[in-house]
Amino acid sequence: MDEKALPGRLPERDRPWVMRTYAGHSSAAATNALFRRNLAKGQTGLSVAFDLPTQTGYDPDHELAAGEVGRVGVPVSHLGDARALFDGLPLAGTNTSMTINAPAMWLLGLYGTVATEQGAALARCAGTTQNDIIKEYLSRGTHIFPPAASLRLTADVIAYTLREMPRWNPVNICSYHLQEAGATPVQEVGFALATAVAVLDSVRDCGQVSAERMGDVAQRISFFVNAGVRFVEEIAKMRAFGVLWDEITRDRYGVRNPKQRRFRYGVQVNSLGLTEAQPENNVQRIVLEMLGVTLSRDARARAVQLPAWNEALGLPRPWDQQWSLRMQQVLAYESDLLEYPDLFAGSHVMTALADGIVGGARVELATVLEMGGVVAAVESGYLKSALVASLARRRRRMEAGSEVVVGVNRFTETEPSPLTAAGAEAVQQVDPAVEVAACDAVRRWRADRDAAAVDAALARLRADAASTTNLMAATLTCVRAGVTTGEWAAALRQVFGEYRAPTGLAGGVTTGGDDSLVEVRARVAATARELGGGRLRLLVGKPGLDGHSNGAEQIAVRARDAGFEVVYQGIRLTAGQIVAAAVEEDVDLVGLSVLSGSHLAVVPAVLDGLRSAGRPDLPVVVGGIIPAPDAERLRAAGVARVFTPRDFALTAIIDELVTVVREANDL
Repeated sequence: MDEKALPGRLPERDRPWVMRTYAGHSSAAATNALFRRNLAKGQTGLSVAFDLPTQTGYDPDHELAAGEVGRVGVPVSHLGDARALFDGLPLAGTNTSMTINAPAMWLLGLYGTVATEQGAALARCAGTTQNDIIKEYLSRGTHIFPPAASLRLTADVIAYTLREMPRWNPVNICSYHLQEAGATPVQEVGFALATAVAVLDSVRDCGQVSAERMGDVAQRISFFVNAGVRFVEEIAKMRAFGVLWDEITRDRYGVRNPKQRRFRYGVQVNSLGLTEAQPENNVQRIVLEMLGVTLSRDARARAVQLPAWNEALGLPRPWDQQWSLRMQQVLAYESDLLEYPDLFAGSHVMTALADGIVGGARVELATVLEMGGVVAAVESGYLKSALVASLARRRRRMEAGSEVVVGVNRFTETEPSPLTAAGAEAVQQVDPAVEVAACDAVRRWRADRDAAAVDAALARLRADAASTTNLMAATLTCVRAGVTTGEWAAALRQVFGEYRAPTGLAGGVTTGGDDSLVEVRARVAATARELGGGRLRLLVGKPGLDGHSNGAEQIAVRARDAGFEVVYQGIRLTAGQIVAAAVEEDVDLVGLSVLSGSHLAVVPAVLDGLRSAGRPDLPVVVGGIIPAPDAERLRAAGVARVFTPRDFALTAIIDELVTVVREANDL
């Protein structure tokens, strides 16, 4: 019998998904070399990670960029950097994904200009700009402008690509970070679809796209999702996404062609679910999470990028990224997964799971729409508060042991890992000279260009921004004139203003209590009495450009539950702003959260600022992804405690904060 004729087999294998690794660091030239190596190893698409200054619209020499240049991605400040980034890479034949949001229009302009210089027809270029600003207000924190202005930029990009780049996905509705911020599957689906509705409504109402072309718009909307380790539930979630997207595009926007209503998504599996403790366990976590978005053919991802096993430790090396790429290749090419129809068609279990998520997500979506849409739900703080509360409940389950994380809250006994043995360089290190070189380079770029052309281009950008004109043409003029990323964003800041999103703490979120929290609350109260009454005051600060605020918010919530008065002003603060708040609010303790790797730059800046302000006695603690040698350097500089992802028990952390206050005051 012909093996290929076995019952249930497809006549032809399903085609593999696009395989990517999320890459970018140090400089455009170094990242280009990494891209070339990854493509040679069989990667089938590019996924560009940009550093935080680029993502938030700053040049490398801006005050807020200090310590952040080239750390979590590649710095791209102008057309010259874009040329170096894509040098020798055939953009017309390479599917390129760019994780960029607030400045998505700018990076698309740079990409398109380089592609044109290569001789590529824009109509042939395929790829994605993430361009989902809503989730930035809720979880990732790289927003710049207010919601209405941000949606206007998104709609302008969509209208432009519809005309000029029909194979491009101009927006990637991103539920990935919602899950990391605490969203349940129901919330993830409901909130992400509310964002998609806001984007499609903006396009429909902007006057640039006719009603007849909304199907063309819908078919270029892609989604970027998270896949957690509960992979059966993740399969159901993806099937639910497909059902609801088909329903929304048909009923709300009148899209009649079923192919245009197809739910199209790429995935990165859960990076923040990876652990510093026993990091070798992350390999099996990544594989299980990959299965959640590949097993079901009817809901299979069309692009997958996997994190590396050591992302909870720092920046992965090329070898670590290769390991993650090989995981995809083994599943796609060695297994028989792609030879069969959907494995779950007719499954009572899967149908019930998916139906439950569909029903719950409909309720969440209706709630948001009744509030006036996702922008209103952002501005009111409703969405952020819901995510903070959900994540707090998840953390309580972990601490109680009802949600097991192997190697962290159970099965903690371990043999020494050869992957992280003494002497082994377990992560990629970014040379501090990278930032100096980038600052020098952007200054030379500014000095060598035609200043009059730059001024004229920026004047046009500001004028168009003050009208309803599509901003893509003015942006392309800026690109060609040599405008920098920081200058483009600054011009729009002048017109649109900036936006500080709600922190999610104002809604009275609480984690509940247990015996250990009762004991800590008693210590907080006793320490406050010994210091002269009132309440202990904790300042939680996010210095630099790191917008991942989940950990800081959870510390703030638990500290408040323990009786601290918490001062938290949100993300993206300078050292001077944090010092001023600490002095003005007369706090007893400063807690800094840094997840971007910039701790050796931003933390000493705060310590120096406190000394200059006459408060060298004020204790400072730091939490983040901080290697052991760096932790030693911070303690030597005066930091009282350093907490890393290994310290998962929040109540124990708060207890230690009380000890720090007592030690600082000789109690």
